[in-house]
Amino acid sequence: MNNFIAAHQGELAALVTAVCWTFTSLSFESAGKKVGSMSVNIIRLFMAIGLLGTLQYFRFGYFFPEGADTYQWMWLGISGLVGFVIGDMLLFQAFVVIGARISMLVMSLSPPLAAFFGWLILGEQLTLAHVAGMIITMLGISLVILGKPQKGKRLQIKYPIKGILLAFGGASGQGLGLVLSKLGMGDYDPASATMIRVLAGTLGFSILFLFTGHWPKVIKALSYGAAMARISIGAFFGPFLGVSFSLLAIKYTTTGVASTIMSIVPVLIIPPAILLFKERVSLKEVLGAAIAVLGVVVLFWF
Repeated sequence: MNNFIAAHQGELAALVTAVCWTFTSLSFESAGKKVGSMSVNIIRLFMAIGLLGTLQYFRFGYFFPEGADTYQWMWLGISGLVGFVIGDMLLFQAFVVIGARISMLVMSLSPPLAAFFGWLILGEQLTLAHVAGMIITMLGISLVILGKPQKGKRLQIKYPIKGILLAFGGASGQGLGLVLSKLGMGDYDPASATMIRVLAGTLGFSILFLFTGHWPKVIKALSYGAAMARISIGAFFGPFLGVSFSLLAIKYTTTGVASTIMSIVPVLIIPPAILLFKERVSLKEVLGAAIAVLGVVVLFWF
């Protein structure tokens, strides 16, 4: 047993990451419905700063990241704005509109989109297998969100189009944010790079809330004990544990293997969605989620 764990540390860490992100999405969906997705966004980032800073202090002896040059701060900061402010703001609102299960299914487009942005920005090779993976993933998602057309209509979408577009925007923000992170990180410590991204995201939301007058709602949200408990769970399993285990996964196995295993969230989230949120999930939706994950497998393995 110990030999098995030692031989598959990366794969097991990637599986733990997927489980963590499943808890995170469900926690943030529940909290967002109580206090609003915008408040959830910035509160969990403040919590993430505390958790990541504490981790850095025990690892390196300092709370805030050190050793990054101007170039790294700039691109990691932009990555944080794109990924956390734009991407997560859209994703968290999608949680409220269409729920975590369908949102995370649409988010399975994030790895293919990251491959596309990597080709566009970094000049990374975009192979025929990458394109095939994108198409398979989109087919799986389409199988879930498209229903039988009503009379007089060519296309019928089962879920609110607003929620689908929000989730797609979230996937685009995550994919682009990942590429920009790679552009800025170089050989810098991944955990410290994550901290810079979180700091940039927190600053971005703070400025946005200053102009939109959202701060009173954030302060009010702090008084909701049940919502704060859910946000705390989401912050612990997401920016803290999830990120830590994802870095561990990449350290001990290839990025392709780790990304493929971590992409199974749309499948993992089905049982708790049924048990906790009493969602009705059809066989076609389970099949669609499996096909979407298969698309990500094709993206990284062929």
